[in-house]
Amino acid sequence: MRCLTGIDRLAAGLKHNSIIGRRLGVITNPTGLTSDFRSSIEIIAGLPESELTALFACEHGLRGELQAGKHVDDEVDPIFGVPVYSLYGATRKPDAAMLEKIDTLIFDIQDLGVRFYTYMTTLLYAMEACAEHGKSLIVLDRPNPLGGNRVEGGLLEPGYESMVGGWQIPISTGMTIGEYARMANDLRGTCCDLDVIGLEGWSRAMDYADTGLPWMLPSPNIPTLDTVRLYSGTCFFEGTNLSEGRGTTRPFEWIGAPWIDGEALAKAFNAYRLPGIHAHSVYMTPTFSKHQGVSCGGVMLFVTDSAKLEAVRAGLVLLHLVSRMYPDSFQWLTPPEGRNRYFIDLLTGSDDVRKHIHEEEGLRRITEQWENDADRWRTMRAPYLLYGEA
Repeated sequence: MRCLTGIDRLAAGLKHNSIIGRRLGVITNPTGLTSDFRSSIEIIAGLPESELTALFACEHGLRGELQAGKHVDDEVDPIFGVPVYSLYGATRKPDAAMLEKIDTLIFDIQDLGVRFYTYMTTLLYAMEACAEHGKSLIVLDRPNPLGGNRVEGGLLEPGYESMVGGWQIPISTGMTIGEYARMANDLRGTCCDLDVIGLEGWSRAMDYADTGLPWMLPSPNIPTLDTVRLYSGTCFFEGTNLSEGRGTTRPFEWIGAPWIDGEALAKAFNAYRLPGIHAHSVYMTPTFSKHQGVSCGGVMLFVTDSAKLEAVRAGLVLLHLVSRMYPDSFQWLTPPEGRNRYFIDLLTGSDDVRKHIHEEEGLRRITEQWENDADRWRTMRAPYLLYGEA
């Protein structure tokens, strides 16, 4: 049996009381796609007894054309003739004017099940807005591409909330976006009128490749499933002066800098014998972003066994090695003018990694603490799982 997503079920004729006779707004991007390659916007616009009145664009834009961090502008959709409101510009949360002609807001985006992927925070803000303005919210569920069992990383500490971490959760949640919405709605006390149109044919142990669903890159630098598998660990390098692979053909699968000896770093990393992963020296020249046009030494990370891979742990080990092997060259990116929080702190959820990852004891302690946090999260999330126990 192939897996059916929430939008597949709507396309197949599923009726829902919060859709029939309602004015609908949709938060989506190119991943809003049925299993037979029809746009979610097209499906929702064609639903009988309802009206599409607005679209909402989050990071990377409604059609996924913008690079990370680029502000998204409001516009009028040229195909459907409805306003497209930006949720990644001056406004991050839908306001009263945006929701005025909407009764029900629908969220249909493929996330990664990773805390610092901003779509998860956009969903939190949308839930808050719906609660504040008396609108209902429907999440069209999609598989977690890491499966439903992988939980990794420490819980974000209070005070470190941002677009790359909107709530005190681990780095990899082990939940679908619909399960996550149910849990957040309850434990954050949002209490919006929420419903989830769930998956059919999906199980927690299922690899994304087994779902039969097309993989549409959810942002410009997440092209493949191996990128997804590594992202929760290699994204840490966004907070450093190393390239995380943007501007190369292997974003988040390769990290490097002009001063890196790729052979030495690969040897040191492989000595840890981490499960499911192997590093190999590869030299690249980024075409944009960090070290644009400069030849860089670095390592390509190969996923040798996706079921055993612990990407967050691998990212910590790489940070530890680089900070120790290149103390005179390695740097954390400093906060922009007017701000006081390092980006690495927002990504990792505290200042602990920035202050202690260079120490052997720091690596050991952080790894142990994050494993304990992951165990706590598994217990916390259990009542909200929709697709069986983990």
